[in-house]
Amino acid sequence: MRSTRTIRAAAAGLLLGGALLATGAGTAVADDATPSPSSSESSGTAETAAAPGTGFRTAGHIGQGVTSTPAGASTGDYLYWVTPAKAGQILTVSATVQLPESATRHGGQTWQLDLYDGLRRHQACTAGKPTVTAAADASSVELSCRLRTVRAWSEAWANDPLPGAYYIRLTVVRLADQDLGLPVEVQLGTASKDAGGSQAVDGELAAPLTPVAKAGATLDPNAQPSPAVTGESDESAEDADPSASPVAAGLTEPDGGWGGGWWSDRWIWTAGGGVLGALAGVAGYNLTRGRGRRPVA
Repeated sequence: MRSTRTIRAAAAGLLLGGALLATGAGTAVADDATPSPSSSESSGTAETAAAPGTGFRTAGHIGQGVTSTPAGASTGDYLYWVTPAKAGQILTVSATVQLPESATRHGGQTWQLDLYDGLRRHQACTAGKPTVTAAADASSVELSCRLRTVRAWSEAWANDPLPGAYYIRLTVVRLADQDLGLPVEVQLGTASKDAGGSQAVDGELAAPLTPVAKAGATLDPNAQPSPAVTGESDESAEDADPSASPVAAGLTEPDGGWGGGWWSDRWIWTAGGGVLGALAGVAGYNLTRGRGRRPVA
């Protein structure tokens, strides 16, 4: 009787553990599926002023889940923005370009959207339309690019996306020479989603790949080192001018930190596997222990 109860309890536990693993498996399947540009993401409708720069050093700062207000530019300019991304995120960038009137243009135009990480390495798009050719009579052109999952850590030789800054570059790559300099209006949007535990990796970077606003300055060769440098006074080091040290160029750290936080749905797999293992051991013991020794006559 006791063995029957134990087996029933073990069977119920196995069903519970199977349900936990099924939940985790469903999440993993959803994470592994290749997302389409139209899938739901944590994108916001709020607009923010984020004027583009003309280079990496002057890139305009834009957060995630927002859309920049329309900004004027000239056809042929290289337009740059920069946005933060943490580990476990899938970043999507979209851009809309309002073209000059068709009467002033001399043919079609091809626009391109590129993404670079904090080391200025070009990152490939997994979905979207990063290069679009507009017809001669088109009034606007829309581009989009979805980045691979940002990894918490990677080998030094790999080109995987890593936590930190991501530069966005928008420019026209093919047009009639007479159309250079014509006014255009551009608007940029950013969105992100969590990739889930199936994309998680062990390890983390010592620091995110973020740009430095002030890397240093040329010193007088006859200048004496400060106490903060020689280590003579900790108090002097604490009171030192922060503008003299390298600092991130205005990027806001994402919620949960650059590493993406400690929670992952891999915890569900771990807990479910532990429950199944324990219950399988109990059930196996009860099935194989027998009824004990027979009494000696």
